[in-house]
Amino acid sequence: MRHSERKPIMQSMKVLVAEDDFVAREILCNALRSWGYDVTAAENGEEALRLFDADRYRLVITDWEMPRASGLQFCREIRRRSECGYVYVIVLTSRGRSEEIVEGMSAGADDFIVKPFDAEELRVRLRAGQRILSLETREAAIFALAKLAESRDPDTGRHLERVQRYSRALVTRLVSDSSYASRIEPDFAGLVFQTSALHDIGKVGIPDSILLKPGRLSPAEFEVMKTHTTIGAETLETALEHAPGARFLEIARDIALSHHERYNGKGYPYGLAGEDIPLAARVVAVADVYDALTSKRIYKEASTHLAAKQTLMAERGAHFDPVVLDAFLDAEREFLDIAESLREEFPAQVPQSLRETAILP
Repeated sequence: MRHSERKPIMQSMKVLVAEDDFVAREILCNALRSWGYDVTAAENGEEALRLFDADRYRLVITDWEMPRASGLQFCREIRRRSECGYVYVIVLTSRGRSEEIVEGMSAGADDFIVKPFDAEELRVRLRAGQRILSLETREAAIFALAKLAESRDPDTGRHLERVQRYSRALVTRLVSDSSYASRIEPDFAGLVFQTSALHDIGKVGIPDSILLKPGRLSPAEFEVMKTHTTIGAETLETALEHAPGARFLEIARDIALSHHERYNGKGYPYGLAGEDIPLAARVVAVADVYDALTSKRIYKEASTHLAAKQTLMAERGAHFDPVVLDAFLDAEREFLDIAESLREEFPAQVPQSLRETAILP
């Protein structure tokens, strides 16, 4: 077969259908398969949850009323468990009153179709769901861009992944129990998780002679290194000009510019202090420094968790926001789990277990 005749390799999107009525389930599955979807079916909420845990589904269609776990219970579990990407949930229901729709949306449903459903309406709603899911490619693009910058420094290993997860752990605590909780937008944790990967994007503009220097930088070299904050912010500001109001770009810019600011005003590039430093940058500052301390580099050994914790706490109110450090203390066990699960795969570089010297409550 000539190159021009080759057919593209297409992978069907997986759909999980949860419907206890046999006839309705068969009609639904047959329609979905005819439209090219890869369909798996469950006849109750308990089975649906087991299937969901066993594979990766981006689209879920569930009946509201099912045995062994209702559709809304299933929705809530999906929102608790879907860490590998957003899942779009359509609920089939005979309920159409506004208060019931509010209840369903609160449980995590994205859309509703009232029974008996029209096949073409379902098809259009599925397409709408796919359009929303396609927005998640933004996250993949962000991470690829960040990896491109990081690739210039082969010594950083899985730094980006760890900083992302540390940052999310911190924001999760800030949202649930801190003086900042009432001021944090609902999707802030997800936005910080995505955009924290871009904190050092400005290093693409730093010469190799400085970026890759194994020893201590001279004062003049350090001044050049500090410009990675403004280079990154300017790059993201340019992107914002093409997408004004894009919240993820605003947060990415704030992080890139301000993650080296210090709470006491003695950081760079502008010497911002306290809450003048964007919260996302204050969060990433803790995540970034913790990872730097607990990672082996050419010029240093990795610190234990306890030593890193002591370093961070010694800078409470100086380098770091006290409220964010309180969140760090609440998230210690999660930090340890992240550090150990995302270590480098080079045994010679693996330090003594972080957990061996950790003192936890």
